[in-house]
Amino acid sequence: MSDVALNVLPVFALILIGWLLVRTRYLREELGEGLGEFVFRVAVPLLLFRTIAEADFAGEAPWRIWVAYFGGVAVTWTVAHLVATLVFGRDQRIGVLAGVSSAFANTVFIGLPLVSRIVGDEGLVAISVLLSVHLPVMMIAGTILMERAERKEGTREPQSFAALLMGIGRSLVRNPLVLGLVAGALFHAGGVPLGGPVKAVVDQLAATAAPAALVSIGMALNKYKVGGNAGIALAMTSLKLVLLPGCVYVACRLLGLSPEWTAAMVLTSSVPTGVNAWLLANHFGVGHALASSTITMTTALGVFTVSFWAWLLG
Repeated sequence: MSDVALNVLPVFALILIGWLLVRTRYLREELGEGLGEFVFRVAVPLLLFRTIAEADFAGEAPWRIWVAYFGGVAVTWTVAHLVATLVFGRDQRIGVLAGVSSAFANTVFIGLPLVSRIVGDEGLVAISVLLSVHLPVMMIAGTILMERAERKEGTREPQSFAALLMGIGRSLVRNPLVLGLVAGALFHAGGVPLGGPVKAVVDQLAATAAPAALVSIGMALNKYKVGGNAGIALAMTSLKLVLLPGCVYVACRLLGLSPEWTAAMVLTSSVPTGVNAWLLANHFGVGHALASSTITMTTALGVFTVSFWAWLLG
C-alpha cells in the first residue's frame, strides 16, 4: 500500500498545490487558464504524438480497449440517468447531465499523468488509443442525448441531426488532441523515426504535460463549487469512482486485455469527472450545479478510490 501511496499521492498533491496557489491568491486564477491552455494545445498533443509515433502495440487489438472502456461507460451512464430521473425525480435533461458527470473521466489532465506514473510507457500507449476516440464518442453521445431530451421536454427548438454532426465535426477537426493523435498515427504508419533535435524538443515539451496538467486542474477547481445538489452529486460521484472502474475492470478481464492495458483502462476510468461535463451543461444551459458539484466531489474523494484501484491492480 505504501508503493501505491507513493504513486497516487503525488498526483493529487499537485492538484492540491494548484488549488492552494489560487485559493491563497499567490497566483491569479487567469494564470491557471493560461496554463491549462498550454497543456491542452501544446504539451499533451505533443505527448500523444510521440507516444503513438513510437508505440509498440505488441499484437494487442486496439478495438478491445474501446469495447472494454465504453462498455463500462454505457452501463454507468444508463444507471446514472435512471437514478437521476427515477430516484431524484429530475427531468430528462438532468438525466443526461447525470450520465455525463458519472461517465466522463478527466482522461487528459489527470488520467494521462496517473497512467504514466503507475503503468509507464505501455499504459501511455493504451490511453492514447482510447483518447483517439474518447472525445468524439463522448461528445457526440452527450450532445445527441441532450438534443433528444430537449425534444421530450420541449425546452428548445431542436436542430437537425446533420447540423448537429457538422458542428461536432468542425470542433473535432480543430481539436489539438485529435491533431496530435493523427500526426502520431501518420508517423507510426510511415515508419518515420523521431530523432535528433526534433525529438529532444518534443521530449522536453511532452515532459511538461503531466505536472502542468495537474497543477492547472487544481487552479481551475476554485470555480467549481458544491451547492444545492449535494445528494444527487454524491450519487453521481459514487457511480463515477466505483461503478465505472468496476465495470471497466470486469470488461477488461472478460476480453483478455494484458495486465498493463487493463491497469491503464481501469485507472483512467477511476479518475475524477472531467470539465467537459461542465462545458456540456454550459452549452445547453442546464445542470451547471450538478456538473460542478460532481467535479469537485470526485476530485476531493478520488485520492482514496484511485488508491484502492491502484492497489487492486498492483
